[in-house]
Amino acid sequence: MSDNQDKKLFDDFPPVSVSDWEELIRRDLKGADYEKKLICKTIEGIPVKPCYTPDDISGLDHLRSLPGEYPFARGKKTDSNDWLVREDIPAADVARANDKALDSLMKGAGSVGFVLDGSKTYTQKDIARLLHNICLASAEINFVCDNPPENLPEILDQENVARGGAVSDLHGSVEYDPLGTLFTTGNYPFGEEKAFGAAAAMAGYSPRIPRFTMINVNGTVFHNAGGSAVQELAFAMASAAEYLGRLTSGGLSAEDAARSIRFTFSAGSNYFMEIAKFRAARYLWSRLLEAWDTPPQTAGRMVVNAVTSMWNKTLYDPYVNILRSTTEVMSAVLGGADSVIVLPFDKPFRNEGASFSQRIARNIHLIMKEEAYFDKVIDPAAGSYYIESLTSSLIGESWKFFLRITDEGGIPEAFKKGVVQELIGETAAKRDSRIATRKDVLVGTNYYPNPGERASENAEGESFWPATDAPGETVAAPLKLYRGAQAFEELRLKTERHGGEPPGVFLLTCGDPVMRKARAGFSSGFFGCAGFNIIDNPGFDTAAAGAEAALESGASIVVVCSSDEEYPEIVPEIAVILKGKTILVVAGNPKESADRLREAGVKYFIHMRSNVLEMLLQFQEELGIK
Repeated sequence: MSDNQDKKLFDDFPPVSVSDWEELIRRDLKGADYEKKLICKTIEGIPVKPCYTPDDISGLDHLRSLPGEYPFARGKKTDSNDWLVREDIPAADVARANDKALDSLMKGAGSVGFVLDGSKTYTQKDIARLLHNICLASAEINFVCDNPPENLPEILDQENVARGGAVSDLHGSVEYDPLGTLFTTGNYPFGEEKAFGAAAAMAGYSPRIPRFTMINVNGTVFHNAGGSAVQELAFAMASAAEYLGRLTSGGLSAEDAARSIRFTFSAGSNYFMEIAKFRAARYLWSRLLEAWDTPPQTAGRMVVNAVTSMWNKTLYDPYVNILRSTTEVMSAVLGGADSVIVLPFDKPFRNEGASFSQRIARNIHLIMKEEAYFDKVIDPAAGSYYIESLTSSLIGESWKFFLRITDEGGIPEAFKKGVVQELIGETAAKRDSRIATRKDVLVGTNYYPNPGERASENAEGESFWPATDAPGETVAAPLKLYRGAQAFEELRLKTERHGGEPPGVFLLTCGDPVMRKARAGFSSGFFGCAGFNIIDNPGFDTAAAGAEAALESGASIVVVCSSDEEYPEIVPEIAVILKGKTILVVAGNPKESADRLREAGVKYFIHMRSNVLEMLLQFQEELGIK
């Protein structure tokens, strides 16, 4: 018994090196290229291996510290992993906004963001009304604004004092981001000099209310323009460096300037990459502050608000957005975000979200806290060979982009030159291509569509990102904020709005039972993405019987679903019976017989390598759907 206690697990097995594993894999691949088969590159350009070992993280700089220690890659939290449940509320109507804020706080939120209306002038009375009955010591208060009310920090300070509150009670932010306005509209909110002057004035007040930040670095604009995690990090750091430079040149100390800045990042769908992104962000911020000689244990404690991605949310099958948001929140909290906003699942077509969708968004947080205990474990990603390696890769790649922007003269100059737009545009084009060819799946939109769904009524009120008029003459082309699903959604909406019944797609299944079933399933999903009416069939004994049934159905498109070997025989027979009365399509890519089939009357071939979006647009054009 004592002998067994001295043994360790797997002592009876000889150790196996990484090179041994890789040699075995290469033998199993039978000559296929290991790099091409098993190593993939992310949209960030980071290679991902099939497995990771301790060798992959040996010597990584960020592993030398514990949670709460510089440079904070492992987080600044040392007693729990708790985060604030935040909900943003439109504040054009201050009384209604206050009611909604109180309701949210009573139902589990710990932070509210009042989204101020840029066309409205807010008085001290308005701000007091927004904060009516809200306990400032218990709730984080944030103001999201392009044009902050004059003396807003002083107003908040006075409101707190009037209530008898301590300085430490007032915590939250003024999320003023003139650079973000430049990126999304092409110009500063009210001229460059005044915009940064307002930032300096507010930041100068921050030492009096030290738990309140005044400047927001908004990385979501890069993410929601189609940028990568590397670009979001790099451009956010470049923006932060610009704010630091402006504030310190105006007389503010580097430490106070750093304390007055908070960051907002998107939480995207690439689960492990997003966890690593939040960890890498803290490391980069700490290293960046070294250039300003700030005390690392104070100014380096980055404040991060996370927002679930809007880029991957869909108008069709919108309940899937709940699932997407769930994994995104997990990434954000496991990565150590301080607060998290879960956008309502109906955000693509309802700007404010219905009460039901807002409740679901709030409850995603609460389940993770109260049932899954995600708030209990500090830095739960620690020690994961994969995540630690990703964190290091993101740090290195983001720093390269940051230095490139620095060489351009800083991010405002790089943006005016179009460098930022070009870099993000290249990444967005890759993302769009992957969605169009269905290499990247958006469930319910470009894969597994619900054929009976109609979204026209919802889409009438779709918000996406409302067009924002540039404040005056633009100094650069703004970033285009959009959702990856929009091209497919517009395609399907055209079908819905065309009038009458959608075009029928007859699946002419015959021949090999396995192949016809597989290709019928593929074809159903392919044409379902455009909202066409799919007419499926269990299979026909002969090609002629299938062709006659297709004519009788009145379908606009007939897709022959069989095996490549059978197509040369059955397709010409089908084409003769159809006599050009429908669009004839073959499911598959029979290269050897393709020319013969075209001569017989086949116009299109659909297969796994097709650009689904482009082909469906061609079908719509041929059918007169505009």
